[in-house]
Amino acid sequence: MILAKVEGCVVASKKNAKMTGNKFLLVRPMVIDSPNAGAFKPGLTTLVAVDSLGAGENEIVLVVQGSSARLGTDSPDSPVDAVVVGIVDTVDLSKKILYRAP
Repeated sequence: MILAKVEGCVVASKKNAKMTGNKFLLVRPMVIDSPNAGAFKPGLTTLVAVDSLGAGENEIVLVVQGSSARLGTDSPDSPVDAVVVGIVDTVDLSKKILYRAP
C-alpha cells in the first residue's frame, strides 16, 4: 500500500465502459526519509487512482496498485491499476504524529 495525498481530480468523459461511474483522483505518494523524520515529503511523481470511498482534496489516503487494485473496485475485471482503499485518520511514526486528519 502507498500513502498518498489527494491533489485533484481527473475527468474523462470518454473511457472504457467498465470505468463508467468511477471518480478518478490525482494523488501524489508521500514519503518519509528516515525513522527520525518529522514529516512527510511529497514524492516526485503522481498517479491516477479510482476513488472507491469519496476522498477529498488534501486528504491522505491509502492506495493499492496492480492486481490488488482490481479487487478494491465493484468490478474485479475492470482495467484498474490504482484504487483508494482507505482515508487516513492518523500516521504515527516512533510515537510521533506525522499526520492527523482535520
